[in-house]
Amino acid sequence: MADYPLRRSLPAPDVTSEQHIWNWAQNAPLGPQTRLQRPQDEEALRHIITHRSGRIRPIGTTLSTGDLLAIQHEQDTLIDISGLTGLLRSSESSATFAAGTPLNEVYETLKTLGRMLPASPGVIAIQTLAGAIATGTHGQGLGQGALADDVLHIRLLCADGTVAEFDRDHPWFGALQLGLGCLGVMTEITLRTVPLTVFTCFKSAVSAGRLQEEIYTWNKAFTFNKAWWFPEDDRVHVWCSRAATPGERQRYRAGDGDAVALGAGDSSLNATVDQTLTHMQNDTRILGEEGRHFDTVTRFKDFTDVTGDIYQLFCRGIAAPQINVEIGIPLARAGQTIALIKQWYAEAHPHMHYPVILRCTGPSSAWLSPAWQQPTCFFGFVVYYADDGTLSRDGIAFLQEVEKRLAAQGGRPHWGKYYHPALYRWRNLYSRWDDFRHVRAALDPTGAFSNAFTDCLLEVR
Repeated sequence: MADYPLRRSLPAPDVTSEQHIWNWAQNAPLGPQTRLQRPQDEEALRHIITHRSGRIRPIGTTLSTGDLLAIQHEQDTLIDISGLTGLLRSSESSATFAAGTPLNEVYETLKTLGRMLPASPGVIAIQTLAGAIATGTHGQGLGQGALADDVLHIRLLCADGTVAEFDRDHPWFGALQLGLGCLGVMTEITLRTVPLTVFTCFKSAVSAGRLQEEIYTWNKAFTFNKAWWFPEDDRVHVWCSRAATPGERQRYRAGDGDAVALGAGDSSLNATVDQTLTHMQNDTRILGEEGRHFDTVTRFKDFTDVTGDIYQLFCRGIAAPQINVEIGIPLARAGQTIALIKQWYAEAHPHMHYPVILRCTGPSSAWLSPAWQQPTCFFGFVVYYADDGTLSRDGIAFLQEVEKRLAAQGGRPHWGKYYHPALYRWRNLYSRWDDFRHVRAALDPTGAFSNAFTDCLLEVR
């Protein structure tokens, strides 16, 4: 099995001399700068598509893996649709945004309207709306699936320059909800909205002794639940959120709009956090305590219960260069999978410098969603890059082994993160796999919006 890509050395100060576009982690070149196009409206985008000489790949904010985004030939084109941004129109229960709008702008705009998405957000909000939809970005909570499940309508520019419109009644809508950028370029996306709600998030540090049972209890009892499992210390940091009480809402609204802490800090996880930081420092050799890698764990020290809106509570990710593997396991098998990881850890003590992230969602209607038609528990694993762009050899071995074990449990990988395709039998995992291929062939018969990786993935020759 191939290793994960190394990260290049940091760019020289004179970035104007940069010849290639790189993905956000700086571990994969996507294509020459000269092949990047930034249309400012739909008509300019149509002109690029109809006058292309090769293939086209939308790149968003380049948060996905290089394999998914890169072009291979000098006549191919990278498309950045960040110029297509902003709220276009709204109603009492929906809002339509240009597809290049960053998620943080989507969320802030909805908040000014007193609205929110039903789905819990992903942790990183710099993604474009189109990119988040196309790769299956999700949050947590059994009452919702991915962001794609809040989509009501999609406007798509096809390979011949024509516009196609899809709503939830269209027989192909499930393919458009998670299209991997292979069906066309989305220009407008209409989202379902609900009244803005204030939540209270209860945070605790507990033993992992009954984690395989408690993962179900927490998710059934609370609207949103997220957990970080530290196997070495047999500890779990848990966030459980429900709608705020009238008193909690009043206290929140009396402030200046920031999330409100409900008590003094709880230090019961501090020793575990310090031990994790030591592992990270040894692996990454980053000097000092200011690194973003460390911030992702340090924030768990002296934790407190908090009241705020859903974005203040859960959209808290810190984008630090990393290899991130996330595998969705059917919720019914989550406890069994946790038990298997526990047994493996007890026997082999695999090396890891970040806790296992556990997020559960309800079923998704997107044909290629890892949560397609069934509640799913997503297991997330992270290894951070060292300062010199390398990865811990032990960390790589851990990621490879844990992915093999979860794939054997019927796991489905997150499309925008790292995985080894040879571990998966896509037709067995996705009952609409060939239906998706049919839609792709109908919308883009020449594969104009694909690359070598997606060709191989979808078995197009």
